[in-house]
Amino acid sequence: MIFQHDGAPAHFGRNVRQWMDINFAENWIGRGGPINWPPRSSDLTSVDYYLWGHLNELVYAVEINTREELIQRINWAVNEIRGNPFSILRATRAIRRRARLCLQQNGNHFEHLL
Repeated sequence: MIFQHDGAPAHFGRNVRQWMDINFAENWIGRGGPINWPPRSSDLTSVDYYLWGHLNELVYAVEINTREELIQRINWAVNEIRGNPFSILRATRAIRRRARLCLQQNGNHFEHLL
């Protein structure tokens, strides 16, 4: 397994990188890590291009008025995604399509082709 780390300033502290080195050794991608995060890399992370948008749609499909309602709605939406095999199938198909386009574009931007 290779852990993909975004290198955001809050995640770039020495203690974070040391923890990553201990727990993932040479198997993590990120700024200051053993595998560099390529600049302007194509988005091949299903959490970014699929999960957050889908989760947002489910959570805010109804009006939410309190913090407690929001927490309940998030929990419901996560369980809805987790229990729906079609969600995983959609994400799997999307990553395959993105990988093919990335290869066709020789690793360059491909989002305009989606």
